[in-house]
Amino acid sequence: MVENKANDPALRSWVEVPAGSDFPIQNLPFGIFRTESQLPHVCCAIGDKLIDLKALHVMGYLENLPFTLDDMVSDSLNRCMRHGKMAMRELRNRVSKLLRSDMPDLRDKEHHVRQVLFNQNEVQMLLPIKVGDYTDFYSSEDHARNVGIMFRDPAKALLPNWKHIPVGYHGRASSIVISGTPLHRPCGQINASDETLPTYSPTKQLDFELEVAFVTFDGKPLGQRISTAEADDYIFGLMLFNDWSARDIQRWEYVPLGPFLGKNFGSTLSPWVVTLDALEPFRTSGKAQEPAVLPYLEFEGDKHIDIALEVSIQPAEGPATVVSQSNFKHMYWNMNQQLAHHTVNGCNMRCGDLLASGTISGPAEGSYGSMLEIAWKGTKPVTMNDGSTRTFIQDHDTVILTGHAQKDGVRIGFGSCSGTILPALS
Repeated sequence: MVENKANDPALRSWVEVPAGSDFPIQNLPFGIFRTESQLPHVCCAIGDKLIDLKALHVMGYLENLPFTLDDMVSDSLNRCMRHGKMAMRELRNRVSKLLRSDMPDLRDKEHHVRQVLFNQNEVQMLLPIKVGDYTDFYSSEDHARNVGIMFRDPAKALLPNWKHIPVGYHGRASSIVISGTPLHRPCGQINASDETLPTYSPTKQLDFELEVAFVTFDGKPLGQRISTAEADDYIFGLMLFNDWSARDIQRWEYVPLGPFLGKNFGSTLSPWVVTLDALEPFRTSGKAQEPAVLPYLEFEGDKHIDIALEVSIQPAEGPATVVSQSNFKHMYWNMNQQLAHHTVNGCNMRCGDLLASGTISGPAEGSYGSMLEIAWKGTKPVTMNDGSTRTFIQDHDTVILTGHAQKDGVRIGFGSCSGTILPALS
């Protein structure tokens, strides 16, 4: 077992880290970047800069680690991740040691520093993983209850299975895009009421969904399952995730097989993978689960994570408006239970599989994770800072997700996850 040394709150870096940065030396999230003159490389974030792990490898700073140069000259983290959790922990520990203020090995070699450090605002960040399969869960009780109240008998807001299984569906991996990628408003069939025939048009109820996703290492062979106790060993890290939703298209199509065209037109993923290792100090207990879950979903210890989340809407002109402040700790089903349930039938997880939380809503207004809830099915328009109103997302709006965990003077953040909606294509 490799010790997780990089989380020490006393660590300081010789690289300047601005106050309030998401990326102190205790974070060191992994990503993929490229420049106009370079192929994609693996990197870590530190302050406003990133450190090029390919350059570190060439210069010999990653000796005695199991990674090859090809692992670092890659358009995804998948090659590195295939070495497993302990190898990735060793890699993060090594980068942490090189960046420590009391370690001169790299710090005092200015010609090397110039080759390994880049300004984040001068490079292009790429999708950090090649997503093989993508599963979206429905694991926030507050969100599920709100939706149930809107569309069903409030006394039966949660369906009978909801508190027994982490409900999920298999989404579309090909339309997951990196933060900053614009998406066109989707078109599809819409039925305004049960008494009319459907029409074809652009969605009139385009929504965001505030989510956190995690990415897996290679799992067990087909037929074997991962227990809640083992789940942490198969989770590499977490990212912010906006699983856009066309509510009117989805409402007409979802019976009997669930979401389809209302969901698979695009999902936005943040560029930095914050390791589960870096988030260990922010573990917390979750809501008591009643009735008792089946034995394979039981778990020990604190398996929720305290991550403050925020959503803003930025119109084409004018200031942004914060429309939601929520927290990942509000989830009913945690990641360990989600992974255990996903594999209990023998489903095999592969390196780069992405599992998303589902919309994260808190218990109070102001903490809801979708416009469907915030504007309560269009009955409570939200006033923006420029004086306009929103019930759903308009063309040229940019939705921005941010998140961070904070404790003992250490802030571990994710950067931002943003996407702009363009008009529908004719």
